[in-house]
Amino acid sequence: MMKRTLILVLLLFVFSLWLTGCGSQPGESRAEIHRDHLRTLRINYQELLSDLDRGLLMDQPSKMSNRLVE
Repeated sequence: MMKRTLILVLLLFVFSLWLTGCGSQPGESRAEIHRDHLRTLRINYQELLSDLDRGLLMDQPSKMSNRLVE
């Protein structure tokens, strides 16, 4: 009897999560999701390049010369 009650409670919990939207994102089309994924990839790529520039010390101008470069 206890096992049956536990299974029922778990099923109700999973069903309630599914109804509240934790399983999927209702209201978003495939095009919107694709656009969000492309935006995320673009931002991650820009941040990666920024981190590489900072790590290789290419993010600031060199101060090895006293001449101004225009």
